[in-house]
Amino acid sequence: MANFADMIRTDDFKKEKHVPVVEITQKGQPGDPVEIMVSVGKEIAHPNTTAHFINWITLYYMPQGGKFVYCLGRAEFSAHGASTEGPDSIVANTEPVACFKVKLDQPGTLLATSYCNIHGAWEGQAELSW
Repeated sequence: MANFADMIRTDDFKKEKHVPVVEITQKGQPGDPVEIMVSVGKEIAHPNTTAHFINWITLYYMPQGGKFVYCLGRAEFSAHGASTEGPDSIVANTEPVACFKVKLDQPGTLLATSYCNIHGAWEGQAELSW
């Protein structure tokens, strides 16, 4: 029987273009808004063509010592460079970058998943502390 956890791939984002990179761009004190940016292709650009694209990014939060993960948000990327002019005509092409602003009052782990239409699900993470 397949296990979803076994299907999510991970690697060093500096060597693999599919890994979602989680960056804490602004934080104050516990309970203040935390700004988080998640991107795919930070060091090695993802092609983002009509045939090869990132479909979505989801961000989760696991409080330190917590039992359950919280889903903080999801971004879907719908434009992949196709138009009435044909594939890769790039009238509109979304880049796989999502920004989240959330209030968190405990340290923990920020986990992001992304999905490539060819290479499947990928995971990246960052630790949140004060």
